[in-house]
This record gives sequence, structure tokens and C-alpha cells, in this order.
Amino acid sequence: MKWQGGRRSSNIEDRRGTGVGRPLAIGGGATTLVVALLVMLLGGDPSVLLSGDPQGPSGGVGGSGRPVDPAQAQLEDFVSVILADTEDTWPRLLEPLGVRYVQPRLVLFSEAVESGCGFQESAVGPFYCPMDQRVYLDLGFFRELDRRFGAPGDFAQAYVVAHEVGHHVQNLLGVSERVHAQRGRTSRAQANALSVLQELQADCFAGIWAHHAQRQRQLLEQGDVEEGLRAASAIGDDTLQRRSGGHVVPESFTHGSSAQRVEWFRRGLEQGTVEACDTFRGAR
Repeated sequence: MKWQGGRRSSNIEDRRGTGVGRPLAIGGGATTLVVALLVMLLGGDPSVLLSGDPQGPSGGVGGSGRPVDPAQAQLEDFVSVILADTEDTWPRLLEPLGVRYVQPRLVLFSEAVESGCGFQESAVGPFYCPMDQRVYLDLGFFRELDRRFGAPGDFAQAYVVAHEVGHHVQNLLGVSERVHAQRGRTSRAQANALSVLQELQADCFAGIWAHHAQRQRQLLEQGDVEEGLRAASAIGDDTLQRRSGGHVVPESFTHGSSAQRVEWFRRGLEQGTVEACDTFRGAR
């Protein structure tokens, strides 16, 4: 990606190094860790969980003032540029729909964090909390995305950020509230199906961002689209269930299969419109 030199967002909160919780490793061995990492991977459903003080980024140190891993310095810069680009993309797309875009804040944390949706450890993966309109990200997840899930590259990382911002867009559109209300009136299987539709729409919204990032600002380079598609495929529920050593159980899916995630990300990427991302059509 041609991200260097891009505008940096002012909506970054750095809470790394505050020592809020326990380390990433949890009991139960490697399989348990994989499952824990994936249950709420890329958003999960934090609205069913039940704030923090904003602090700006400060190169080389976390929110506590203590040093953090210097290898994360460039990642922090990268995330700030991608967030800024989403800020430049979504207002123009939502204005014709009568929706004012309110910029979300992105919280960088390590090990654990207290959010408006409750206390969460890094093991849940990146997530968006509609209660406080914040995206939460432990930059160490990008290492997992590369080494554990086989989805390396800066565009794969950008896809993660854009997906979580997609959940914020859903919140502004009222989608999150409607899904939450419907989930409370349905069976577990039906609630899971609604969660899948919500996650696939966030994938499609990530594709919308990529569409405009390329068409208007030429941020993408050769191979970037493939990185995004690889990341979408790597975190499909069926792929993750196979990787964790279990059987594929479609009724338990909460994010969608690999094929579905690729399909909806590609649809947003190719069409670039909110209307193209109505995953709920036919489910109403």
C-alpha cells in the first residue's frame, strides 16, 4: 500500500502499557488459545457484553508513559493513516442517506482493556464497541494474522481496521441496534445467523473503503487486493473451526464462511456503494 505520507488521524488513543489485565496466554493449551482468539475475532458481538480516558499517541511509549515495543511504532503510524483515510471516505457516502458521519476513536491497548462494552483481553481480537463508539486493537494481533492465520501484508492489516470501522458505520445507520433487538427475540441459531449477516456487511463496508481508497487516492498496489481476499478467507468460520481441530458446524457460525466473507468483501470492493452491501435483504 502507498500509505506513507498520508494524513494521520487525531482519533487515536494509546492505552498500551497500562497493565490493565492479564497476558494473552490463557489456560487450556494451544487449542484453547486458538478458540479464544477466534470467538470474537474481528468484531464478534460486543453489543451483548456490557470507559476509558482518551490519551493521544506518544511515539515509543504507551498510555502509562512506559516504553512499548519499538517494533509497533510503524504499525501505530500505519493504523493512524488507515483510520484517517476511512474518515475521508465515509462522510460523502453517508450524507446522501441523511446520516452524519461521527468519527470513531481507535484505542491501542496491550494485554487487556476496559471498554464501554466491558473488560476484554487481547485474546478476543480487534473489536468495536457501539456503547462508546470506539475500535479496540492490540497491534500484536497483526502478528497473529500473519503467523497463525497465514494472512500477511499491510493491506490485510488495513482490512482489519476497515472492517471494525464498518461496524461503526452500521452503528450510525441503526443496523447494530436493530440486530441486537432481533437477536433477543430469536433462537440461538437464528441469532447466530443475524450475527453472520452483520459481519458480512462489515466485510462489504471494508470493501467499499478499499474501492474509494484506490479510485480516489490510488493507495493500493499490485497484490493488495489478493492480500485482503486472503485475510477474509483465512478468518471464515469454517476455516477457523477446521484449524482448531473441530468439526464444521454452520449453525454455530457467527461471522460467515470463508467463501461468504470473500464474496461480500469483493462486492464492496467492486461496487463501492452502501446499497450493494445489503446482506439482510431477504432476511427481513
